[in-house]
Amino acid sequence: MFLKRWSVAIAIWCLFVGTVGAGNASPTPMDFVKERIDQIITILNDPTYHTPGQKGSQRDRIWEVSQPMFDFKEISQRTVGPKWDLFSEAEKEQFTHVFSSFLGNTYIDKIQGEYHNEQIVYLKELVKEPLALVRTKLVRESVEIPIDYRLRKNDNQWKVYDILVENGVSLVQNYRVQFRSILEKEPPAELIRRLEQKLQEQNQALQ
Repeated sequence: MFLKRWSVAIAIWCLFVGTVGAGNASPTPMDFVKERIDQIITILNDPTYHTPGQKGSQRDRIWEVSQPMFDFKEISQRTVGPKWDLFSEAEKEQFTHVFSSFLGNTYIDKIQGEYHNEQIVYLKELVKEPLALVRTKLVRESVEIPIDYRLRKNDNQWKVYDILVENGVSLVQNYRVQFRSILEKEPPAELIRRLEQKLQEQNQALQ
């Protein structure tokens, strides 16, 4: 269970890393994912952040390098599903901002608490532009967990919009079920309000 939780966390968050260097050739989807994961693992292993009182700095660094890796607007739209059309443009921007911060708090905290030198093996990539799938597995001792990354190319840059862990369990579909039940009874503003409340509770717990 522990490894599963961590694998989900790293899968979701190792997604969230780094920027593509200006002027460089566009990396393949697998190169893109690998570069970001390597950066996150480097930060996790950096002894600078292992001294007392440095967890917050490590968290900020992980967020800094990981945030540009994800297409949060695409993630938000796919998570809400057809109900996305009910959101005003301002609500779409607000939801995307709050949801991305909520995901960051949720998964960076798990990664920091549960990382124990697991290895990531890169298996293959399937590309049919503008979409791609990168297949990997997380290995710890004798346990292996498949992790697939769905990417979309926009403005000549790949970004992750979903992650599938183990038997194809999708991050987007997981949250879509939760949000759908709210949006069937409440307007988008109520969903945003509830997310903001959860985000505030997260931030207070992290202080």
